[in-house]
Amino acid sequence: MLYDVSVRITYDYEASADAGRHLLRLMPADMPGQQRVIASSLTVDPVPDERVRRSDFFGNACDEIAYRLPVGDTVFHMRARVERREADSLLDVSPGPDGLARELAGFLSLDATSPHHFRPRSPRVPPVTEISQWARAAAAGHATIFATASALCDAVHKAMTFDATATAVDTPVAVAFAKKRGVCQDYTHITIAALRSLGIPAGYVSGLLRTIPPKGGERLEGADAMHAWVMVWCGNEMGWVEFDPTNRMRAGEDHIVIARGRDYHDVAPVKGLLRSSGGQKTHQEVDVVEVTADKMRAPG
Repeated sequence: MLYDVSVRITYDYEASADAGRHLLRLMPADMPGQQRVIASSLTVDPVPDERVRRSDFFGNACDEIAYRLPVGDTVFHMRARVERREADSLLDVSPGPDGLARELAGFLSLDATSPHHFRPRSPRVPPVTEISQWARAAAAGHATIFATASALCDAVHKAMTFDATATAVDTPVAVAFAKKRGVCQDYTHITIAALRSLGIPAGYVSGLLRTIPPKGGERLEGADAMHAWVMVWCGNEMGWVEFDPTNRMRAGEDHIVIARGRDYHDVAPVKGLLRSSGGQKTHQEVDVVEVTADKMRAPG
């Protein structure tokens, strides 16, 4: 599937910021065999005094920007044309728990995709006793890692209620689990915590999700969403498999990957520091538009 995607993030400041520094992870990922970026751009308004493009440890594209002089409202706007392949049908050839332990013991690489980075606690996903106990019960009776991961994603979906007002971006995973309410970030963190408690490597994927309007309804500009889902290491033969617990499905061709990491800390689209005497408001507009044959030209 071919898409034109756009993410526009606006920061409205009550008072001008004296200076600021930001780290942006907004550019879609190139993943051979899964996702191809045909064209992409990231504009920043006002133009920063410093700007550097680099890749982080996990291979995510990062833009570091800095303002040395006072600035007012700030806009980050990513646009890209992306080809996303539909997830292949999978035959479950993943090991059981004992087999996974043996495969991990023999896995010597520590590159960015190594499962060893995704087993221990991470900044936003510490061990939570209540989640561990719940995960053991939810995983009971499932013989393979793939089946266990599928069951846990289903269980998180059933246990949680989607509620955009229940949590904030910094809500601890234990609090979201206790409330049983939250957004895709919470669903993903809870699933990661549950999987890791069983010794299964799991990580966080940030990206975009195309939304389909109701039958007969019109697609609304800016109404698509930044999204999050989980990646699970299902052994040497299957490798990493992506699941979307919020929507109770495997991630597929409607899921556009931007960044991967251990948890939200590693993939936050905007991080930064600034000096300002007032507050701020943030607004996001996201579009994921299928490119049909009559629109086959480079994105504007």
